[in-house]
Amino acid sequence: MARESAQESAKESTKQSVPQDTSSTSTAAADKDAAKGVTFGLIAYTLWGCFPLFFSLFEGVPAWEILTHRILWACLFLALVVTLLGRWQPVRTALRAPRLLVRVLGCALLIGFNWGLYIYAVETHHVLQASLGYFMTPLINVALGMLVLRERMSRLQGAAVAIAIVAIGVQLVGLGGLPWISIFLALSFGTYGLLRKQISLDGLSGLFVETLILLPLGLLAVAWFEMAGLSHFGGTVHNTTLLIASGALTALPLLAFAGAARRLRLSTVGFLMYINPTLQFLIALLIFREPLGTLQLITFVLIWFGLALYSLSAWQGRYAGAK
Repeated sequence: MARESAQESAKESTKQSVPQDTSSTSTAAADKDAAKGVTFGLIAYTLWGCFPLFFSLFEGVPAWEILTHRILWACLFLALVVTLLGRWQPVRTALRAPRLLVRVLGCALLIGFNWGLYIYAVETHHVLQASLGYFMTPLINVALGMLVLRERMSRLQGAAVAIAIVAIGVQLVGLGGLPWISIFLALSFGTYGLLRKQISLDGLSGLFVETLILLPLGLLAVAWFEMAGLSHFGGTVHNTTLLIASGALTALPLLAFAGAARRLRLSTVGFLMYINPTLQFLIALLIFREPLGTLQLITFVLIWFGLALYSLSAWQGRYAGAK
């Protein structure tokens, strides 16, 4: 009886150990996958945050010429990536849907404008304004969600948006003008995100179709630059290499971001998002030596406080959902 009891106990303990081992293995795999996601996220947002360093390398090339080449070479690079990954099916499906293409056209125009304005901000030494614009983007998203999608805004979110309005008012009253670069960067990227949510395309396929739609305009612009004798492409190895590299540099952070988004919770991705404008802020101050006046600092502090409230609201929403 004792032996039978011991054998039964051994069998029982073996049964119990199997799910425990399976559980620990799956937990370790999940942790490893999450670690990869964080790495991809860090790569994506660090690259985006360091974009001012790249665009400052151009020598005498106007922002709009850089933009046209960025569209051209990004489209070619993305076509190569889509081919290598075998992702042509969603692209073909999108190109056969006229209604979808109208929305994609809206996204393409918005992202093209955003890219061009950002390059202009770097060239004219307004990286601080660009940084402020991307800090403002989550708050713009909240406001657009309420105004366009009729989403309900929590008290903390409402307070965050109100603080952002006060921050802009501080610059308007104190400096006698609005931070237009910041406002248009935030509005264009926020509206782009709003439209992008309504399109059933993954990030890679979506960006490829967007650049494909902009490609004819890009080619016409490049041809005009050539005919007018204003083109910098082929003039020097330095500028030509940078113009071609702008395409790959556009696509690489997106691919890393896609890897992060598949592996991480939305709240984690949202937290990593602040790396981009933070790096831009530090680059503007420490490398480009852009002046930061008292009123500008007050504006940033107010926006940061608004973002803290926004993050707290997001965390509370996630906690309530977990219950």
